[in-house]
Amino acid sequence: MLSNKVRVALRILIIVALLFGFAVAGVYIGYNYVISQDKRFNSLKAGIESGKYDNIKADTEGAVTIVIRSGDSTSDIAEKLYDEGLITNKTVFSIISKLNGFDGAYVAGTHYLLKGFTYDELMYFLTLEPEAVKVTIPEGSTYYEIKKILHEAGLNFDDAEFDRCMNSPNLFVDYDFVSKIEIKEGRDFILSGYLYPDTYYFDINASPESIIRRFLNNMQSKLYDEYYARAKKLGMSMDEVITMASIIQMETGKPADMMLVSAVFHNRLKAKDGSLKYLGSSATINYLVEMQGGRTSILHSDDQLKIESPYNTYTHKGLPPGPICMPGLDAISAALYPEPNCNYLYFCATGVKGGTAFATTLKQHQKNVNKYKANWAKIDKENETKETEGTTTTQGLQIIDG
Repeated sequence: MLSNKVRVALRILIIVALLFGFAVAGVYIGYNYVISQDKRFNSLKAGIESGKYDNIKADTEGAVTIVIRSGDSTSDIAEKLYDEGLITNKTVFSIISKLNGFDGAYVAGTHYLLKGFTYDELMYFLTLEPEAVKVTIPEGSTYYEIKKILHEAGLNFDDAEFDRCMNSPNLFVDYDFVSKIEIKEGRDFILSGYLYPDTYYFDINASPESIIRRFLNNMQSKLYDEYYARAKKLGMSMDEVITMASIIQMETGKPADMMLVSAVFHNRLKAKDGSLKYLGSSATINYLVEMQGGRTSILHSDDQLKIESPYNTYTHKGLPPGPICMPGLDAISAALYPEPNCNYLYFCATGVKGGTAFATTLKQHQKNVNKYKANWAKIDKENETKETEGTTTTQGLQIIDG
């Protein structure tokens, strides 16, 4: 009969042997699982290329939408898959994910998956770039117009959150031009002017902060070092440059005329003549009219010209407290490099193909106004009939001096 010590030793030996056996079996299974990875995922890739998984969209029968946020861990993703009924065990998913080497490889964005997908299929599809929508932001777009364009493209952000981000420059102080914005009294949306107009691809569930960062990244690439040096030479901050550029952008769509318009504004900012103490840009009046829900125009009423706002450049000296739209590179360049040796102090729209007439004296300017005023009325009338189509033309506006 075996003693207690021997029986205990035998039990321990059996347990150790079983554990060792399980460990060896686990290593063997795991090794073979990893070794077979290329074969399994090459098969998945071939399935995609053959069209087996084509057209999995939000409206595909049985499709499940999974949104991965930036910073989501594997366990966060497993939780989402479990909640949607795509997996039955979160721990198993996390272990297999680690074995497959996918931890940290899942791509943020909106993914469409099908119930019945294997764990391998789920992981593979979550590492693919999610489908994005193409969005083009025209030069001269206002912040409100951009939000409308993004929503029409299918983006699902919350407007109030977007507004908060636009007024929270502290979220984006890693951008030098943002950190140096001077927040003046009465400024609308602090980051307005910096959502660079271009063509972008966005995930439909992108957060407002990530959307804004995409715009700011593009703007950062456009503000060359020489631009900062030039702004300093002009005695302007970059924010003042962008503000002036936004007005230039709305005054004319022609790059050559932009440099002349810029010269007029620079000349007026430096003018000692009391009658020229205001920029007098109709673009800023249109901005205010539009903010009040009105229709933009070339001709303005006396009441419109007297709207009380720091953005009214007929009643407030200097530049407005911030940009009125998103200027493109031509307008930014024009603000920095006005037409040299130019003594123009006035300009107005010709009403013909976006043309602009310039003048040195008020008498010359008034002559231009009388010459082209009938064209402005005609354009305003045409724009009124096209308003519902969203095709109105607001560039090439006039300067009128009192």
